[in-house]
Amino acid sequence: MNVSLPLVVVLGFFAWGAVKFLGVRTWIVVLIALFGFWLSDTFMAPAIESGTRSGVDVINGSHN
Repeated sequence: MNVSLPLVVVLGFFAWGAVKFLGVRTWIVVLIALFGFWLSDTFMAPAIESGTRSGVDVINGSHN
């Protein structure tokens, strides 16, 4: 059985788990999320996207 989840859903579960079980403050999670949104408007966004896609492909075993 294959289950396909978007990366944002997986990261959301990790954030929820960090707040719930590790005692991470909610404002820290919000601050990190905002940093990610601001970072997506910089010149580094294409490199981050490419690296993320490559990492996901390695984990999934996709070799096109």
